[in-house]
Amino acid sequence: MIRRIVHIDMDAFYASVEQRDRPDLGGRSVAVGGSPTSRGVVAAASYEARRCGVRSAMPMSQAIRLCPDLTIVPPNFAKYRLVSGQVMSILRGVTPLVEPLSLDEAYLDVTQNAWGEPLGVNVAKRVKAAIREATGLTASAGVAPNKFLAKIASGWRKPDGLTVVAPERVESFLQQLAVDSLWGVGPVTAKRLRARGVERLVDVRSADPEVLRAAVGSMADWLQRLARGEDDRPVDPNRPSKSSSSESTYPEDLTDLERIRREIAVMARDNALWLGRKGIVARTVTIKIRYDDFTTITRSHSQAATSDPDEIVRRAIALLEKTEAGQRPVRLLGAGVYNVEPLAGPEPGNEVETAQLRLE
Repeated sequence: MIRRIVHIDMDAFYASVEQRDRPDLGGRSVAVGGSPTSRGVVAAASYEARRCGVRSAMPMSQAIRLCPDLTIVPPNFAKYRLVSGQVMSILRGVTPLVEPLSLDEAYLDVTQNAWGEPLGVNVAKRVKAAIREATGLTASAGVAPNKFLAKIASGWRKPDGLTVVAPERVESFLQQLAVDSLWGVGPVTAKRLRARGVERLVDVRSADPEVLRAAVGSMADWLQRLARGEDDRPVDPNRPSKSSSSESTYPEDLTDLERIRREIAVMARDNALWLGRKGIVARTVTIKIRYDDFTTITRSHSQAATSDPDEIVRRAIALLEKTEAGQRPVRLLGAGVYNVEPLAGPEPGNEVETAQLRLE
Protein backbone atom coordinates (compact mmCIF):
# COMPACT_ATOMS: atom_id res chain seq x y z
CA MET A 1 0.00 0.00 0.00
CA ILE A 2 1.26 3.47 -0.87
CA ARG A 3 1.38 5.55 2.29
CA ARG A 4 0.06 9.09 2.51
CA ILE A 5 2.44 11.15 4.64
CA VAL A 6 1.85 14.78 5.59
CA HIS A 7 4.55 17.05 6.99
CA ILE A 8 3.16 20.08 8.84
CA ASP A 9 5.52 23.01 9.44
CA MET A 10 4.31 26.14 11.22
CA ASP A 11 5.30 29.34 9.43
CA ALA A 12 7.95 31.48 11.23
CA PHE A 13 6.49 30.03 14.41
CA TYR A 14 7.86 32.16 17.26
CA ALA A 15 7.68 35.37 15.26
CA SER A 16 4.17 34.58 14.01
CA VAL A 17 2.94 33.99 17.56
CA GLU A 18 4.31 37.40 18.58
CA GLN A 19 2.74 39.12 15.56
CA ARG A 20 -0.59 37.45 16.36
CA ASP A 21 -0.50 38.63 19.98
CA ARG A 22 0.70 42.14 19.16
CA PRO A 23 -1.32 43.68 16.32
CA ASP A 24 1.17 46.56 16.12
CA LEU A 25 3.73 44.06 14.78
CA GLY A 26 1.60 42.99 11.83
CA GLY A 27 3.39 43.47 8.52
CA ARG A 28 6.59 44.57 10.27
CA SER A 29 10.04 43.01 10.33
CA VAL A 30 10.22 41.06 13.59
CA ALA A 31 12.97 38.97 15.15
CA VAL A 32 12.49 36.94 18.30
CA GLY A 33 15.74 36.79 20.25
CA GLY A 34 18.23 38.67 22.38
CA SER A 35 19.59 42.18 22.43
CA PRO A 36 22.19 43.16 19.79
CA THR A 37 24.18 44.92 22.51
CA SER A 38 24.70 41.73 24.52
CA ARG A 39 25.42 39.26 21.74
CA GLY A 40 21.88 38.05 21.42
CA VAL A 41 20.98 35.81 18.51
CA VAL A 42 17.92 35.46 16.31
CA ALA A 43 15.69 32.58 17.42
CA ALA A 44 13.09 33.27 14.70
CA ALA A 45 12.43 35.89 12.05
CA SER A 46 9.19 36.99 10.44
CA TYR A 47 8.89 36.70 6.67
CA GLU A 48 9.19 40.47 6.40
CA ALA A 49 12.56 40.24 8.17
CA ARG A 50 13.63 37.27 6.08
CA ARG A 51 13.23 39.34 2.95
CA CYS A 52 16.04 41.51 4.35
CA GLY A 53 18.25 38.46 4.84
CA VAL A 54 17.60 37.91 8.56
CA ARG A 55 17.84 34.23 9.52
CA SER A 56 17.64 32.07 12.64
CA ALA A 57 20.88 31.71 14.65
CA MET A 58 22.24 34.93 13.15
CA PRO A 59 23.81 37.41 15.62
CA MET A 60 21.21 40.06 16.35
CA SER A 61 23.79 42.77 15.69
CA GLN A 62 24.11 41.48 12.13
CA ALA A 63 20.32 41.27 11.78
CA ILE A 64 20.01 44.94 12.73
CA ARG A 65 22.58 45.92 10.11
CA LEU A 66 20.65 44.03 7.45
CA CYS A 67 17.27 45.32 8.60
CA PRO A 68 17.54 48.69 10.43
CA ASP A 69 13.78 48.83 11.14
CA LEU A 70 13.80 45.38 12.77
CA THR A 71 11.64 45.01 15.89
CA ILE A 72 13.24 42.71 18.46
CA VAL A 73 10.96 40.73 20.78
CA PRO A 74 12.31 38.70 23.72
CA PRO A 75 11.36 35.02 23.46
CA ASN A 76 8.54 33.51 25.52
CA PHE A 77 9.10 29.76 25.26
CA ALA A 78 6.30 28.93 27.71
CA LYS A 79 3.83 30.63 25.35
CA TYR A 80 5.26 28.86 22.32
CA ARG A 81 4.94 25.49 24.04
CA LEU A 82 1.28 26.18 24.80
CA VAL A 83 0.55 27.00 21.16
CA SER A 84 2.53 23.95 20.07
CA GLY A 85 0.35 21.84 22.36
CA GLN A 86 -2.75 23.16 20.60
CA VAL A 87 -1.31 22.25 17.22
CA MET A 88 -0.20 18.76 18.26
CA SER A 89 -3.64 18.10 19.78
CA ILE A 90 -5.24 18.91 16.43
CA LEU A 91 -2.86 16.56 14.63
CA ARG A 92 -3.47 13.69 17.06
CA GLY A 93 -7.20 14.15 16.55
CA VAL A 94 -6.66 13.22 12.90
CA THR A 95 -4.44 10.16 13.36
CA PRO A 96 -2.55 8.50 16.22
CA LEU A 97 0.46 8.30 13.91
CA VAL A 98 1.95 11.71 14.68
CA GLU A 99 5.72 12.14 15.01
CA PRO A 100 6.69 15.56 16.39
CA LEU A 101 10.09 16.82 15.29
CA SER A 102 10.09 20.06 17.29
CA LEU A 103 7.59 22.54 18.71
CA ASP A 104 6.54 23.64 15.24
CA GLU A 105 6.67 20.63 12.94
CA ALA A 106 5.51 17.04 12.75
CA TYR A 107 4.86 14.12 10.43
CA LEU A 108 1.45 12.47 10.13
CA ASP A 109 0.64 9.17 8.45
CA VAL A 110 -2.90 9.81 7.18
CA THR A 111 -3.27 6.63 5.14
CA GLN A 112 -6.01 5.93 7.68
CA ASN A 113 -7.49 9.00 9.34
CA ALA A 114 -10.37 10.07 11.58
CA TRP A 115 -12.12 11.86 8.73
CA GLY A 116 -12.06 8.89 6.37
CA GLU A 117 -10.47 11.11 3.74
CA PRO A 118 -8.95 9.01 0.95
CA LEU A 119 -6.77 11.86 -0.37
CA GLY A 120 -3.83 13.20 1.63
CA VAL A 121 -4.28 16.65 0.09
CA ASN A 122 -7.77 16.93 1.57
CA VAL A 123 -6.48 15.92 4.99
CA ALA A 124 -3.75 18.55 4.75
CA LYS A 125 -6.26 21.25 3.77
CA ARG A 126 -8.48 20.41 6.73
CA VAL A 127 -5.54 20.31 9.14
CA LYS A 128 -4.31 23.71 7.94
CA ALA A 129 -7.81 25.16 8.35
CA ALA A 130 -8.16 23.69 11.86
CA ILE A 131 -4.80 25.11 12.93
CA ARG A 132 -5.70 28.55 11.61
CA GLU A 133 -9.10 28.49 13.35
CA ALA A 134 -7.67 27.33 16.71
CA THR A 135 -4.50 29.42 16.82
CA GLY A 136 -4.84 32.20 14.27
CA LEU A 137 -1.58 30.99 12.68
CA THR A 138 -0.70 29.50 9.32
CA ALA A 139 1.08 26.26 8.60
CA SER A 140 2.62 24.89 5.43
CA ALA A 141 2.07 21.27 4.44
CA GLY A 142 3.76 18.74 2.21
CA VAL A 143 1.98 15.57 1.09
CA ALA A 144 3.94 12.66 -0.36
CA PRO A 145 4.40 8.88 -0.25
CA ASN A 146 7.25 9.14 2.27
CA LYS A 147 8.76 11.37 4.96
CA PHE A 148 11.72 12.63 2.93
CA LEU A 149 9.56 13.96 0.11
CA ALA A 150 6.85 15.32 2.42
CA LYS A 151 9.36 17.40 4.38
CA ILE A 152 10.86 18.94 1.25
CA ALA A 153 7.39 19.61 -0.12
CA SER A 154 6.24 21.49 2.99
CA GLY A 155 8.94 24.10 2.40
CA TRP A 156 8.20 24.49 -1.30
CA ARG A 157 5.63 27.31 -1.13
CA LYS A 158 5.98 28.91 2.30
CA PRO A 159 4.23 30.62 3.95
CA ASP A 160 0.77 29.00 4.11
CA GLY A 161 1.78 26.58 1.37
CA LEU A 162 0.48 23.20 0.31
CA THR A 163 2.51 21.05 -2.06
CA VAL A 164 1.56 17.54 -3.13
CA VAL A 165 4.07 15.08 -4.56
CA ALA A 166 1.90 12.31 -5.98
CA PRO A 167 3.58 8.95 -6.69
CA GLU A 168 3.55 9.62 -10.42
CA ARG A 169 5.23 13.02 -9.86
CA VAL A 170 8.09 11.83 -7.66
CA GLU A 171 10.68 11.65 -10.42
CA SER A 172 9.86 15.06 -11.92
CA PHE A 173 9.96 16.56 -8.40
CA LEU A 174 13.37 15.04 -7.67
CA GLN A 175 14.75 16.39 -10.93
CA GLN A 176 14.19 19.95 -9.64
CA LEU A 177 16.19 19.60 -6.44
CA ALA A 178 19.72 20.70 -5.60
CA VAL A 179 22.05 18.29 -3.83
CA ASP A 180 21.68 20.12 -0.51
CA SER A 181 18.02 19.07 -0.40
CA LEU A 182 19.28 15.71 0.87
CA TRP A 183 19.17 15.03 4.59
CA GLY A 184 22.53 15.39 6.20
CA VAL A 185 23.94 17.50 3.37
CA GLY A 186 24.70 20.90 4.85
CA PRO A 187 26.72 23.72 3.30
CA VAL A 188 30.12 22.09 3.92
CA THR A 189 29.12 18.68 2.55
CA ALA A 190 27.31 20.28 -0.38
CA LYS A 191 30.51 22.19 -1.23
CA ARG A 192 32.50 18.93 -1.17
CA LEU A 193 29.96 17.25 -3.43
CA ARG A 194 29.84 20.13 -5.90
CA ALA A 195 33.63 20.12 -6.07
CA ARG A 196 33.29 16.54 -7.29
CA GLY A 197 30.69 17.43 -9.93
CA VAL A 198 27.62 16.42 -7.91
CA GLU A 199 25.40 19.48 -8.29
CA ARG A 200 21.86 18.12 -8.31
CA LEU A 201 20.12 15.60 -6.12
CA VAL A 202 19.76 13.18 -9.02
CA ASP A 203 23.52 13.38 -9.72
CA VAL A 204 24.03 11.39 -6.51
CA ARG A 205 22.54 8.33 -8.23
CA SER A 206 25.26 8.10 -10.84
CA ALA A 207 28.16 9.34 -8.73
CA ASP A 208 31.16 7.05 -8.44
CA PRO A 209 30.71 5.20 -5.10
CA GLU A 210 34.28 5.95 -4.05
CA VAL A 211 33.89 9.64 -4.86
CA LEU A 212 30.63 9.74 -2.91
CA ARG A 213 32.10 7.98 0.11
CA ALA A 214 35.05 10.39 0.10
CA ALA A 215 32.59 13.27 0.39
CA VAL A 216 29.94 11.90 2.77
CA GLY A 217 31.46 8.79 4.36
CA SER A 218 29.05 6.16 5.63
CA MET A 219 26.01 8.17 4.50
CA ALA A 220 26.70 7.33 0.83
CA ASP A 221 24.26 4.42 0.51
CA TRP A 222 21.52 6.25 2.42
CA LEU A 223 21.85 9.35 0.24
CA GLN A 224 21.68 7.29 -2.92
CA ARG A 225 18.40 5.77 -1.75
CA LEU A 226 17.00 9.21 -1.00
CA ALA A 227 18.16 10.43 -4.41
CA ARG A 228 15.94 7.73 -5.91
CA GLY A 229 13.04 8.94 -3.78
CA GLU A 230 13.19 5.88 -1.51
CA ASP A 231 12.46 6.29 2.19
CA ASP A 232 10.69 3.46 4.00
CA ARG A 233 10.88 4.92 7.51
CA PRO A 234 7.47 4.81 9.20
CA VAL A 235 5.92 7.70 11.07
CA ASP A 236 6.79 6.79 14.65
CA PRO A 237 4.58 8.32 17.38
CA ASN A 238 6.93 6.88 20.02
CA ARG A 239 10.15 8.08 18.46
CA PRO A 240 12.72 8.27 21.24
CA SER A 241 14.70 11.42 21.79
CA LYS A 242 18.07 11.01 20.09
CA SER A 243 20.06 13.63 21.93
CA SER A 244 20.13 16.56 24.30
CA SER A 245 22.27 19.63 23.91
CA SER A 246 22.51 23.20 25.12
CA GLU A 247 24.61 26.22 24.29
CA SER A 248 25.12 29.76 25.53
CA THR A 249 26.33 32.93 23.84
CA TYR A 250 28.02 35.21 26.36
CA PRO A 251 27.68 39.00 26.63
CA GLU A 252 31.47 39.27 26.92
CA ASP A 253 34.20 36.95 25.68
CA LEU A 254 35.31 34.30 28.15
CA THR A 255 39.06 34.23 28.65
CA ASP A 256 39.43 32.55 32.03
CA LEU A 257 39.89 28.80 31.54
CA GLU A 258 38.47 27.94 34.96
CA ARG A 259 35.28 29.89 34.17
CA ILE A 260 35.02 28.08 30.83
CA ARG A 261 35.44 24.71 32.57
CA ARG A 262 32.67 25.58 35.03
CA GLU A 263 30.32 26.59 32.22
CA ILE A 264 30.94 23.37 30.30
CA ALA A 265 30.52 21.34 33.49
CA VAL A 266 27.11 22.90 34.18
CA MET A 267 25.90 22.12 30.66
CA ALA A 268 27.26 18.57 30.75
CA ARG A 269 25.60 17.94 34.12
CA ASP A 270 22.28 19.27 32.78
CA ASN A 271 22.54 16.81 29.89
CA ALA A 272 23.26 13.97 32.33
CA LEU A 273 20.19 14.90 34.38
CA TRP A 274 18.11 14.80 31.18
CA LEU A 275 19.38 11.27 30.54
CA GLY A 276 18.41 10.29 34.07
CA ARG A 277 14.90 11.69 33.68
CA LYS A 278 14.43 9.78 30.44
CA GLY A 279 15.85 6.53 31.82
CA ILE A 280 18.44 6.34 29.06
CA VAL A 281 22.22 6.44 28.66
CA ALA A 282 24.50 8.03 26.06
CA ARG A 283 27.67 6.82 24.38
CA THR A 284 28.81 10.13 22.92
CA VAL A 285 29.62 13.41 24.64
CA THR A 286 30.23 16.53 22.55
CA ILE A 287 31.25 20.12 23.15
CA LYS A 288 31.02 23.17 20.89
CA ILE A 289 33.15 26.30 21.03
CA ARG A 290 32.87 29.52 19.03
CA TYR A 291 35.85 31.84 19.34
CA ASP A 292 35.73 35.62 19.14
CA ASP A 293 36.44 35.55 15.39
CA PHE A 294 33.36 33.30 14.89
CA THR A 295 35.49 30.22 14.18
CA THR A 296 33.40 27.33 15.49
CA ILE A 297 34.69 23.89 16.43
CA THR A 298 33.18 20.74 17.89
CA ARG A 299 34.81 17.86 19.71
CA SER A 300 33.22 14.50 20.55
CA HIS A 301 34.15 11.28 22.29
CA SER A 302 32.35 7.93 22.39
CA GLN A 303 32.81 5.06 24.80
CA ALA A 304 30.70 2.98 27.22
CA ALA A 305 27.19 4.40 27.53
CA THR A 306 26.45 6.20 30.79
CA SER A 307 24.15 8.70 32.45
CA ASP A 308 26.46 9.34 35.39
CA PRO A 309 26.80 13.13 35.76
CA ASP A 310 30.38 13.01 37.06
CA GLU A 311 31.48 10.79 34.17
CA ILE A 312 29.79 12.96 31.54
CA VAL A 313 31.31 16.09 33.05
CA ARG A 314 34.72 14.40 33.07
CA ARG A 315 34.45 13.53 29.37
CA ALA A 316 33.30 17.04 28.45
CA ILE A 317 36.17 18.66 30.35
CA ALA A 318 38.63 16.25 28.70
CA LEU A 319 37.34 17.39 25.31
CA LEU A 320 37.73 21.01 26.37
CA GLU A 321 41.43 20.41 27.03
CA LYS A 322 41.83 19.57 23.33
CA THR A 323 40.80 23.07 22.29
CA GLU A 324 42.33 26.55 22.46
CA ALA A 325 39.84 27.74 25.07
CA GLY A 326 41.68 29.92 27.56
CA GLN A 327 44.23 30.85 24.90
CA ARG A 328 41.66 32.37 22.54
CA PRO A 329 38.60 34.38 23.67
CA VAL A 330 35.36 32.37 23.60
CA ARG A 331 31.95 33.84 22.74
CA LEU A 332 29.84 30.65 22.72
CA LEU A 333 29.98 27.31 24.52
CA GLY A 334 27.85 24.23 24.11
CA ALA A 335 27.70 20.63 25.30
CA GLY A 336 25.56 17.64 24.39
CA VAL A 337 25.00 13.89 24.62
CA TYR A 338 24.25 11.68 21.62
CA ASN A 339 23.89 8.04 20.58
CA VAL A 340 21.44 7.27 23.34
CA GLU A 341 20.04 3.87 24.26
CA PRO A 342 17.64 2.54 26.90
CA LEU A 343 19.02 1.88 30.35
CA ALA A 344 16.46 -0.85 30.88
CA GLY A 345 13.36 -1.45 28.81
CA PRO A 346 11.76 0.96 26.32
CA GLU A 347 12.14 4.69 26.70
CA PRO A 348 9.01 6.28 28.14
CA GLY A 349 7.21 9.12 26.45
CA ASN A 350 7.85 10.97 23.25
CA GLU A 351 9.29 14.22 24.46
CA VAL A 352 11.14 16.18 21.81
CA GLU A 353 14.25 17.91 23.16
CA THR A 354 15.75 20.88 21.38
CA ALA A 355 18.87 22.90 22.04
CA GLN A 356 18.16 26.26 23.64
CA LEU A 357 20.27 29.34 23.13
CA ARG A 358 20.86 31.82 25.90
CA LEU A 359 19.20 34.82 24.34
CA GLU A 360 20.48 37.78 26.37
